Amino acid sequence: MRDVLYLWPNAARVERRVPKERFYEQGTVSASTRERFVSEVGRITWAYKLADATINLPDSESVPEIQVFRIEAKDKDVSDHVLSAIDKAIPSPIIFELVREAEGKGQIRVVAAHKQPGLNTPKITQYFSSGWIGAVEARQPLPTAISLAALYAALLEPLTEVEVRPGEGMSEVADRLKEVGKLEREITALQRKIKNEKQLNRKVELRRTLKEHQTALASLR
Repeated sequence: MRDVLYLWPNAARVERRVPKERFYEQGTVSASTRERFVSEVGRITWAYKLADATINLPDSESVPEIQVFRIEAKDKDVSDHVLSAIDKAIPSPIIFELVREAEGKGQIRVVAAHKQPGLNTPKITQYFSSGWIGAVEARQPLPTAISLAALYAALLEPLTEVEVRPGEGMSEVADRLKEVGKLEREITALQRKIKNEKQLNRKVELRRTLKEHQTALASLR
């Protein structure tokens, strides 16, 4: 996981405010999520649209465009419940930049989930996030990519715990991340069992299984 802010191209600049009511007044949004919009969100800005027409990268059915949304937090943070409601209302993938003031300084946290188009609502994985980054930190140029799908994978890579392999799409990365999460949970359970196990032969067997899981986890990352 790496903390990085990207320098979004001027050609893709939108800078259009989006009323937050547009997202939480839908009937599918729960009352608790609506309350989070009111208490957590100050302003939502559609900041950039990365598309064939704006940055000259070919699109695809899975990644027709990539949106960049800037969300100003009223207090310390914005919850995933709010981000999910926005994600489900917008068909194309979104990179969120959450903005807050902490100790008199501006900070930004980059958050995104892998989104796959669906017949009704998009399928969204868990959210991946950078740490809080100083707003004055230098921004880096966008990763080199030959398509919007490849750019999307490259933008998500620093937020995840796995490295995107050559020729690998983000759907494959998402599958690996699921396996990573499963193995991490199993490793934690094995470590707990080893700590509590009294029989030596059983403890040796558990340690062997633990080592196999750790090796598999390293290969997935």
